Amino acid sequence: MAVFPKRRAARRRRKASLFFILLGLLLSLPVFSSEKQVNLATYEGVINPVAAEFIASSIAEATKDQAEALVIKLDTPGGLDTSMRMIIKEINASEVPIVVYVAPPGGRAASAGVFITMAAHIAAMAPGTNIGAAHPVAMGGGEMDKEMKAKVENDAVAYIKSIAEKRGRNVKWAEEAVRKSVSVPEKEAVALKIVDLVAEDVPSLLKQIDGREVVTESGKHVLRTKDAKVKEVSMGMRLRILNALSDPNIAYILMLLGIYGLIFELSNPGAILPGVVGAICLILAFYAFQTLPVNYAGLLLLLLGLIMFIAEIKVPSYGLLTVGGIISMILGSLMLMRSDAPFFRISWAVIIPSVATTALFFVFVVGMALRAQRAKPVTGAEGLVGMTVTAQTDIAPHGRVLLQGELWEAISDEVIKQGENAVVKAVDGLRLVVKRSNQ
Repeated sequence: MAVFPKRRAARRRRKASLFFILLGLLLSLPVFSSEKQVNLATYEGVINPVAAEFIASSIAEATKDQAEALVIKLDTPGGLDTSMRMIIKEINASEVPIVVYVAPPGGRAASAGVFITMAAHIAAMAPGTNIGAAHPVAMGGGEMDKEMKAKVENDAVAYIKSIAEKRGRNVKWAEEAVRKSVSVPEKEAVALKIVDLVAEDVPSLLKQIDGREVVTESGKHVLRTKDAKVKEVSMGMRLRILNALSDPNIAYILMLLGIYGLIFELSNPGAILPGVVGAICLILAFYAFQTLPVNYAGLLLLLLGLIMFIAEIKVPSYGLLTVGGIISMILGSLMLMRSDAPFFRISWAVIIPSVATTALFFVFVVGMALRAQRAKPVTGAEGLVGMTVTAQTDIAPHGRVLLQGELWEAISDEVIKQGENAVVKAVDGLRLVVKRSNQ
């Protein structure tokens, strides 16, 4: 009967083992659940469709990671209104708290950057940064009329006031940033309740916002960021390439290179490489134009200038068409972007060399190719026409001539004596048609 105590002892040991296993699992759970993560996305440059896509994907990744917050390290001179509004919509719809941190020192949040910074759940700035100058600029090349200017300005004011009210920021200053383009440094921005705090760096920022309560799309959220792990979210290769292409100077150069390549291919068929490179450059340029405020009147002026250069080659105008082409290209380059914002203008340092190179390209390179096409052939049967031969026999009307050390059968409408020179008029199969030389 001693079997039963042994069985009971074995059951007790199994229960004890199971208890300690469960206890170990329970003790380990707080360790894993207490480890917090903050995602960090850095963007420097113009607010454009690439910026909007990058920030939207960063918010989506932070949501997937169940991050405690997403810090957007921002340095921007401004950008497109449409892209700015897309970013703000993503911030407002985010379940993860969004912290916009204007950095590094020397950076700024200007124009569209003001709206984005004020829309964040928490706004912070690094020492030596500034925020402001949010007045809308003309998108069309030139001054807007008073009525349109008032409409655009009032729309921007209403939008930034709604953002400031939603986040409890300084509504009066927000309006002045749009109407008067006021701008302030980081300490004054905190004093005026434009942003929430000044932080030396990201670790300092995370310590300062720890314990703050924010309201996101999913409800109230108390931040636990003091000892959080920071995960840096970088822009992928595709977006980096597209962002580089969105530079108006690069888009402009790609367009010209594309046109050069195609025209050279058409003027010199069979080269292949210039045509392939030109087509690729044009495709990239037209993609870039989709992300930029392009003025198609400027584009037409550029094309008109190129047509004038081609016309100068075919119909010499003693330089008048070349001058017209240069003027048309310069005007087109200045008008190509529908914006008065400096970051959307094509630099003079790019325009002048490009126009000069284009003029030289058409006058010399394309001109030489076209002249070579029109030149008299120097090989084959056609290349023999016009060459001088010597009669080896009397030609009346048949005979033989010596051409470049070779004997040819010849025929002529006139009598040519042996030893006299003649000129090839045509080639008839393996026989030369010649005439008496005047020399």
